[in-house]
Amino acid sequence: MDYIKIRFISDFDQIDSEVEKTIDGMFRSISPMFMLSARKWKPQMDIYETPDQILILAEIAGVKKEDLELEISNKAVRIYGIRAEFPRGENAKYRLAEIQYGRFERILYLPAPIDPEVVSASYSNGFLQIRLAKLSLDKIRKIDITHG
Repeated sequence: MDYIKIRFISDFDQIDSEVEKTIDGMFRSISPMFMLSARKWKPQMDIYETPDQILILAEIAGVKKEDLELEISNKAVRIYGIRAEFPRGENAKYRLAEIQYGRFERILYLPAPIDPEVVSASYSNGFLQIRLAKLSLDKIRKIDITHG
């Protein structure tokens, strides 16, 4: 059985500056081949929740499972990795270039606290699905008071 690497961490590094992202996005809209830096692309994602779970669905077709990383903290999930460029034929010229290759990263902030002991991830047909169990904050615990 193959496993997806999941790491639990306390906090995430600071993301690229807002100015750099804005300038990079502006030039990328002109041409996807023109970038100021080695830009990370952002896969499409859905987050939804049930009373017991938070579910994340990421569209990352073409990414090998061994090139995929998942980190979970008490407040966020970081999904990152790399998608290798599909080999094109010899003497081929691009007429349209919309598929993004290279490194990708998404940091998603969770809507509720999770139980780090109850996390699962699966990857099938280009979709990564992450299931996070919510912490039950409604439980009442009775504490005995002792003499002393």
